[in-house]
Amino acid sequence: MKLYQLHAKQQLPISKSDAWDFLSNPKNLKVITPEKMGFQIVSGAERPMFPGQIIQYKVSPFPGFKTKWVSEITHVEQGNYFVDAQLFGPYALWHHKHFISEIEGGVEMEDIIDYKIPFGILGQIAHPILVKGQLTSIFKFREQKLTELFGSIEGSQTEIHFKSF
Repeated sequence: MKLYQLHAKQQLPISKSDAWDFLSNPKNLKVITPEKMGFQIVSGAERPMFPGQIIQYKVSPFPGFKTKWVSEITHVEQGNYFVDAQLFGPYALWHHKHFISEIEGGVEMEDIIDYKIPFGILGQIAHPILVKGQLTSIFKFREQKLTELFGSIEGSQTEIHFKSF
């Protein structure tokens, strides 16, 4: 079974504390998720983020396919990074690291997601046809939404790269 990695970076003209306040609030995930995905938090987002926090969602990653997604916040370094891991959901593995770094004129947000697709060879076939495009679409939406909310750093460009192992 192949392991895939998505690596995305976006720069925003806001303070590190403002970026952290927005990105570490589980309720804001709905704001930066495309509406067509029917994203809904079921439980676990009532408190500020902490290690061990369990968050349950309902989501429709593809038209006609609805699923529950349960994540655990496994690591939090206040103001700098947090990590969530899927305990139950559409992926065979989903491990998502979120980093926030100060740069000149604002912050750089960096996401590194290691993931596996279920269904063996069928999943590997579906990755370039469905999954990679869907993930790209989600991160492009996030880029647009965050730019709409916070502006952009002139000359900066969001990067999205995929690798497989």
